[in-house]
Amino acid sequence: MNATVKASLLIFCLCTFALQGCITKVVTVPAKIAYKTTKGVVKGTAAVAGAVIPGGDEDDEDD
Repeated sequence: MNATVKASLLIFCLCTFALQGCITKVVTVPAKIAYKTTKGVVKGTAAVAGAVIPGGDEDDEDD
């Protein structure tokens, strides 16, 4: 191999390792945002359900 090919291979490897951190951020940040958003929606839904049905079923008293 000549010097140009070795240098190109070295630069390629360095860029690959340097970009791994960027790719990880690109993948994990949207996943974290989606998780937090979903967690908030579920908590809100549970609060609304608790407000609508505070004591559970009222039909049990009729038996």
